[in-house]
Amino acid sequence: MMQSTSILLSLAIWCPIAFGVLVLVFGRDDNPGLVRWTSLIGSLISFIVTLPLLRDFNNSAHGMQFVEKNAWIERFNIFYSLGIDGISLWLILLTAFITVIVVIAAWEVIEKQVAQYMGAFLILSGLMIGVFCAMDGLLFYVFFEATLIPMYIIVGVWGGPNRVYAAFKFFLYTLMGSLLTLVAIIYLYFKSGNSFDILTWHHLALPMHAQILLFLAFLMAFAVKVPMWPVHTWLPDAHVEAPTGGSVVLAAIMLKLGAYGFLRFSLPIAPDASHYLSGFMITLSLIAVIYIGLVAMVQADMKKLVAYSSIAHMGFVTLGFFVFNDMAMQGGIVQMISHGFISGAMFLCIGVLYDRVHSRQIVDYGGVVNTMPKFAALFVLFSMANCGLPATSGFVGEFMVILGAVKFNFWIGMLAATALILGAAYSLWMTKRVIFGAMTHDHVAKLKDLNKREFFMLGLLAVIVLAMGLYPAPITDAMQVTVSDLLKHVAVSKIAP
Repeated sequence: MMQSTSILLSLAIWCPIAFGVLVLVFGRDDNPGLVRWTSLIGSLISFIVTLPLLRDFNNSAHGMQFVEKNAWIERFNIFYSLGIDGISLWLILLTAFITVIVVIAAWEVIEKQVAQYMGAFLILSGLMIGVFCAMDGLLFYVFFEATLIPMYIIVGVWGGPNRVYAAFKFFLYTLMGSLLTLVAIIYLYFKSGNSFDILTWHHLALPMHAQILLFLAFLMAFAVKVPMWPVHTWLPDAHVEAPTGGSVVLAAIMLKLGAYGFLRFSLPIAPDASHYLSGFMITLSLIAVIYIGLVAMVQADMKKLVAYSSIAHMGFVTLGFFVFNDMAMQGGIVQMISHGFISGAMFLCIGVLYDRVHSRQIVDYGGVVNTMPKFAALFVLFSMANCGLPATSGFVGEFMVILGAVKFNFWIGMLAATALILGAAYSLWMTKRVIFGAMTHDHVAKLKDLNKREFFMLGLLAVIVLAMGLYPAPITDAMQVTVSDLLKHVAVSKIAP
């Protein structure tokens, strides 16, 4: 394990949390401008402190980098232990970047309780980065569970008419799923000789029945978070009721916490159980890809359509993890990053329309291109990326997963490829009815095109989606060694003699 005296990871975690607390304590509703600028500066600084991670990351190094380890609760061997590898690097950068976008998106939209809104997002950003950095099992659990609180408040306070129902459903689903994970963490603590060190857990030789029980315990938390079918029903409700920023963070980052958990816990700690249950996981993933793709096609609400498409796209991620080859696993991780940008952009686009018309129903639009040409161009680009158009980031991850799946089993690869057809169907259907056609509503004729703030925000995401689609090498290069090491680790039996 690479040792380092770096404090970069601590800065990445605590910088947004510190600014969030600052905004909460000193922010006042009679001076929202100061709150907005403080939040923007805080989010920018929080993003800037993550950039040295990218600059100094060694693509060819094995193990964890930028390691920090300090005693937290010494009596129980609990450490404030941080570290990242090629899997978590880009997820940290994605989290910090999306937080900046969310602050900009809320600039004119959120008019009441601005300090609480901005503070909640900044604190949430730090907590999510903590999940991706934590190398102590209990520290991971604390960060993992703590992310529920700001998001619960965001949905419950600034959400739509049924926000309380959606917030409770989100909270209960994710909390109940995580309780079994806590039991698994405590079991591993005693089994490893009173250690919460995740890397120590990776090398435990456990009997098959224990591995299966651990895998299922972790599955309860991570499947709900992804979310996988059939524990996905909280997500459409949460998305529909959440404010635009809440939907962006939920889709772009919070869903990735579950997928990341599979890579950090389920696969390396229970490798034999992972192989044994891989058919079950692949089946659930394919159901998400195909069935949820069909469900997305019949949605009348734009947010619900994109929410269901997120579940289908995350099905690709879990499929990539459980066919056990480099191409598919790297594709799954690329899909996580890509989906963060594309789904975030889609929800921002829907938010732009909602701010003007106060409706998310597809039937209330039509002919938007006539009054909002700049917006229409960006909306079409993101819709194309959402259905996996080559030269966009949406294509790269899906294509890699399909190639890896075909290598594993031709029929699984073919079933996975149907997602490209379904994705094109629901994305193009929505685009056709919202953007093109005749203007059948008077309110569409009165729409104003993107202002400078909205154009900058969506334009930046468009550049990233295209750049990642044309040149994904920096992302795949960073994760190659880590993925290869993980697959070698999972290939060796860890069943106790």
